[in-house]
Amino acid sequence: MPNPALRSVHIHPVKAIQGFAPAEAAVEPWGLAGDRRWALVDASGKVVTQRRHPRMALASAEPLPGGGIRLAAPGLEELSVAVPEPSTTVSVEVFETKVEAVPVGGDADAWFSDHLGCDVRLVHMDDPSYRRPINPKYALPGETVSFADGYPLLVTTTASLDALNALIAEGDHAHEGPLPMNRFRPNAVLEGTLPWDEDNWTRLAIGEVTFRVVKPCGRCVVTTTDQRTTERGREPLRTLGQHRRQGGKLVFGQNLVPEHTGTIRVGDAVKIVE
Repeated sequence: MPNPALRSVHIHPVKAIQGFAPAEAAVEPWGLAGDRRWALVDASGKVVTQRRHPRMALASAEPLPGGGIRLAAPGLEELSVAVPEPSTTVSVEVFETKVEAVPVGGDADAWFSDHLGCDVRLVHMDDPSYRRPINPKYALPGETVSFADGYPLLVTTTASLDALNALIAEGDHAHEGPLPMNRFRPNAVLEGTLPWDEDNWTRLAIGEVTFRVVKPCGRCVVTTTDQRTTERGREPLRTLGQHRRQGGKLVFGQNLVPEHTGTIRVGDAVKIVE
């Protein structure tokens, strides 16, 4: 078996829409640089995701110098959005947690509202160093996260995806597989491991950066959404429910918290520390 290595890196500048796959990424205390620093909220201030709006999968964001983003979606002109001045903030809700964020307004709100067919607003997290603490059950004092679901990074492995696809192929909905990794929206994809090996990890190093493995990632309906068409099926939740149920959750991948900053690069060696 080859030695474990970093297969790919994925950054999603705007929560719940398409991202990009750079050759390397800086690891900050709250996640990969530029990952999920922007989010959409509804009229009540709740963050919206593909759970409610699968069309978000058709929009994409790429980084611009200075921290801004360039947006693209079918049928719309591309739009460049600069980082807003943090003169005022609004309270937004991320999974029942209140977070202060900077409203963008103007063309960006209109662009996303046009794409989704409903009123939404774009907001930016100006300073992740203190805005949103990680669940203290899994964090050290002062550890924070961006607009990610709950933790700075999500890691998955190609071996576990292959094993999951093999199980799907044996089931009643085999026609839905094999599923691509983008269904799970990871930050780091590893190759050269054994299937489900990640269940036993507590710490790992990717290149020069070490991470705590804090908990398995519970999966939701987003994983059933084809990221190219927005169509939804029953997999992988049906198969995860049969084979990967832990603590009442259907799990795939592991949540990570960085132990220090650094840079991870595609091809980096991966070491299971504990």
